Amino acid sequence: MTPNDLIANAIQRERLRKGLSLSALAANANLAKSTLSQLESGKGNPSIETLWAIAAALEVTFSTLFEVSKPDVSLVRANEGDTVGSDHATYQTTLLANCPPGTRRDIYRVDLEPGTPRRSTPHPNGTYEHAILCTGVARVGPLEAEETLSPGDYYRYPADRPHVYEALEPGTRMIVIMETKD
Repeated sequence: MTPNDLIANAIQRERLRKGLSLSALAANANLAKSTLSQLESGKGNPSIETLWAIAAALEVTFSTLFEVSKPDVSLVRANEGDTVGSDHATYQTTLLANCPPGTRRDIYRVDLEPGTPRRSTPHPNGTYEHAILCTGVARVGPLEAEETLSPGDYYRYPADRPHVYEALEPGTRMIVIMETKD
């Protein structure tokens, strides 16, 4: 199954679960109905902003758009797919782990470079992010409450309002844990 197929299935599944028409979801996500229709049919190349907008409109986590049932065991080689390592392993993907149904916690590795800051729109109500800076220096947090983080710093903040991620040094990396309360 391709990433576009996963996204298409998840959008349709979550849209129907919420009882929304294609038009209603498109309006809630500020997208053209034709764009959403293409994504639901497995066509198109959605940007991260488009996927975040759809997830927010559906009131689900970003990773929900990539969910598949997982076997008890899985093998992922370095630099492939969703990698989860041991305490001694290096993490190679953006989404490190998503929660099973009934829980709402995602773990991300975020790689940042200086330049244009990433401004994130609000996630569903009750969402918090826990940021732990690994390398570099970054400005992170809700607008007007941003903090400058150095390696080892931890910052918890509400992510149900606009927030920002900005690298202040090349090679900046952090782990972000997103939790959403039911």
